[in-house]
Amino acid sequence: MIQPFTRLLIIAAACMALTACASSVTPPARYMLPSPAASSAPSQPTGTLAIRAPRLAHYLDVDGIVMQLDDITLNQAREHQWAEGIGRQLERSLRAQLALQLPQLQVVRSEGALPDALTLSVEVDQFQGRHDGMAVASGQWQLRRADNSLVTLQSFTTQTPLEEDGYPALVRALGESWNLLSVEIAEQIRRNGYFTGG
Repeated sequence: MIQPFTRLLIIAAACMALTACASSVTPPARYMLPSPAASSAPSQPTGTLAIRAPRLAHYLDVDGIVMQLDDITLNQAREHQWAEGIGRQLERSLRAQLALQLPQLQVVRSEGALPDALTLSVEVDQFQGRHDGMAVASGQWQLRRADNSLVTLQSFTTQTPLEEDGYPALVRALGESWNLLSVEIAEQIRRNGYFTGG
């Protein structure tokens, strides 16, 4: 018969073995999109551009970075994850990039009533790596006035080749694909003069 003290030793040893096994599991690598340079707010803005949080396709609203393996197969990485929800990262990046590209505008988050602002909404259908070595972003964006009337609605597709294999290169390329969208939006705003003096 096993003595109580011996039984305790066996249980303690089993717990230590389980703890050792659990601690040997490698935690997933976590990634943030590259951060753009900070910009200062204009002292006399010619208008206000409010940025809404992007709406993501359901399969993108996950922790793991998505990789498209062929024309129909998608894989969410278990070992390579976003450090923060990708929707928040995309919104913050878009806001910062547009503030850099449109220094005459006040670029803010869409919160509360902004009577003279135009509001930018983006729907993201793709934001993933692709089997051919490209980082792809696609969807549509729209500008609306404070009364919710539509100013413009545009589709977008941007893609950036990966400079090397691996998830760090994929994250950087995805960041560049997203930056290309901000360039496209800023060009449309400047070209069409949606803001006085814009």
